[in-house]
Amino acid sequence: MTVSGTTPGRTAAARVGSVLIRPVPTLRWALDVLLAEAVGVLCWYAASESPLPPAGGVHEPAWVTVLVGVTLGAPLAVRRIWPVVVAVVVLVSAGVWLSLGVVPDYASTGPLAAAGITVYTVAVSVSGRRSYVVLVGSIATATAGMLIAGNSKAGPGRAEVAFVVVALGACWLVGWTLRERRASVAQATSQATAQAVIDERLRIAREIHDIVGHSLTVIAVKASIGSHVAEQRPEEASAALRVIASTSRGALTELRRAVGALRTEADFAPPPTLEELSRLAERAAEAGVQVDLTIQNGGTVPDGIALAAVRIVQESLTNVVKHVGPTTCRIKIRGGPGELQIEVANDGPPARSQTVDGAGLTGMRERVALHHGSLTAGPRAEGGFAVSATLPYEQTA
Repeated sequence: MTVSGTTPGRTAAARVGSVLIRPVPTLRWALDVLLAEAVGVLCWYAASESPLPPAGGVHEPAWVTVLVGVTLGAPLAVRRIWPVVVAVVVLVSAGVWLSLGVVPDYASTGPLAAAGITVYTVAVSVSGRRSYVVLVGSIATATAGMLIAGNSKAGPGRAEVAFVVVALGACWLVGWTLRERRASVAQATSQATAQAVIDERLRIAREIHDIVGHSLTVIAVKASIGSHVAEQRPEEASAALRVIASTSRGALTELRRAVGALRTEADFAPPPTLEELSRLAERAAEAGVQVDLTIQNGGTVPDGIALAAVRIVQESLTNVVKHVGPTTCRIKIRGGPGELQIEVANDGPPARSQTVDGAGLTGMRERVALHHGSLTAGPRAEGGFAVSATLPYEQTA
């Protein structure tokens, strides 16, 4: 027995990979390298500034300023690949350089820019507690580093601390908003795809039901007749078998056409037209239902409208053959400006199964709804059962 799934270890590894390690297109990686160089130069320049009095006048060694630029700028080149790791490295570096006074608090724009970029990257890439922890950690590290250093006369004031909090919070909020929007779009796309699959399944189910249901009903009726008259009236039994054979061949042809429509590379057979109604009437007559077919101003209607009309009539005749038996059925097709009207009425007593929405009536309603039309079905006051549908369409010039 084969059991599909993933082991806990592999699941955890996949989860870590999806959060910490992400593939990056070449163009984005090149832009991140340029961004890292720009921030590195900015941080190097900030470290080259002299602290204000009373600690002023002292410049840091050149290697220290270069180290500041490298530790704060270089990690940004891989921020999309390891967003959380890069955030930790940059925030720790910024806190160290600020607290040691290597970067004066008045020149903290460079470290703050590096921290803001990493906070944004984490917010846009990572969900859950890691994102919140990085936000809080960045604010705490930056403000603590500035407060510990106190390189200016009175150290950073409330306004400076508030600016750090607002700036880092704004960077995180922008990233979080963008990630939520992307997730919403992805969810909407997924739902639309799933709904398209459901709609396609319903379409296939309607086609198979209409094709096979009608043919099997005729076959069942003729098989029952043939079995009863086989010994007494062999000629009638032979006629029933011929009907069964022709109906089976017709059903197979329809099924091949329906299956072919699902294959993009198949040579599609032309969809059913209103001329198909005559063949349906003949098949119903073979099952004992006398059909009076009238088509007025049918003209040229769109293929989708013609297919829906054929399937509605087909299902209506199937219900008559299956539930009513030998009777008279009148079919009227009237074409008007931008619409096609369909009426199917029989004189037989309506069976209970006719008055309940089964798969057949449900399928007809769905077909009509696809074309924004209307359908009514129910017993007639003078006896029998009637189906009436209107299918609107746009006329072409």
